[in-house]
Amino acid sequence: MRHGMANKKLNRTSEHRKALLKNMLNSLIKYEQIKTTLPKAKFLKPQAEKIITLGKKGNLQTSKLLVSKLQDSKAANKVKKTLSKRYEKRNGGYTRIIKAGYRYGDNAPMAIIEFVDRDIQAKKIDKKKKELSKEAEKKEDKKAVSA
Repeated sequence: MRHGMANKKLNRTSEHRKALLKNMLNSLIKYEQIKTTLPKAKFLKPQAEKIITLGKKGNLQTSKLLVSKLQDSKAANKVKKTLSKRYEKRNGGYTRIIKAGYRYGDNAPMAIIEFVDRDIQAKKIDKKKKELSKEAEKKEDKKAVSA
């Protein structure tokens, strides 16, 4: 029986689960919104909440803990400097899960997990200038057609 077994296994080994969680946490912190399957989003949410709470404490010990959990100093700095300031007055509930239908190939339930008061520009961090200019051209074309 599974009495007292805390978290989901997600059909992965423990090392794979740890790596998956770390990568998803880093992506969520970097882009402030990611699209994944619903069970993975539910698995990620409490961990993301704990990371933000650690960042809010702001002492040396929590800084070292953040770097050790995330394995990325840029993400740890973002948690300490921007996210902890943003959620200073909020006592938990930093993330939300929005159901996003089903995936085409295997009909897996999809979800979007995001920070509550997220920065919308954070999604465009890694986009190249060419892609951004193409998107701007498409918007201009739509405006020209509608006018």
